[in-house]
Amino acid sequence: MAAQKHNTKHTNQVRIIGGTHRGRKLVFRSADGLRPTPDMVREKLFNWLGQDLTGKTVLDLFAGSGALGLESASRYAAGVVLVESNRQTVQSLKENIRVLGLTQTQAVCADAFAYLSQTSQRFDVVFLDPPFAWQDWESLWPLLQRCLNERAMVYVEAGRLPEFPQWLSPFREGKAGMSRYELRQYGAEVE
Repeated sequence: MAAQKHNTKHTNQVRIIGGTHRGRKLVFRSADGLRPTPDMVREKLFNWLGQDLTGKTVLDLFAGSGALGLESASRYAAGVVLVESNRQTVQSLKENIRVLGLTQTQAVCADAFAYLSQTSQRFDVVFLDPPFAWQDWESLWPLLQRCLNERAMVYVEAGRLPEFPQWLSPFREGKAGMSRYELRQYGAEVE
């Protein structure tokens, strides 16, 4: 059996593509199912969201490498919460937050459902990029809805997109490799 080739130059690191920390590399530990959103997809996503997230509260619910949440913090988000269930991954997130001096950002070690059930915080932007095979969307939607501000933007990246609730209106969508992604808006008819 032939050994798999890996591009070691880019293994376990991702680059911030905009804002105050543009060009900085984030290093993270390997973990099952951890696959950061590619630069090209993040660039498109932040074009859709607007480059500047000043004043916005952001939730990166299945944070993994933290690429989406830390990118938001670099783009002036007022508050960013990175939720991740893997303890070692959370330690990497905390280290990247410390190194970058992102005082408005916190990493929380918790299961997505447990976090949504206990938080009283509301968010303007939510990133949902769960492990590739994860499909428990039906249980997630009601917990998420109570945590959204009016007109919040919700980004979903998955191998197969879920059936969306009626309260999330389509905004933009795309595909990269085996992943599909969609940006939706809460509580507003999108023109």
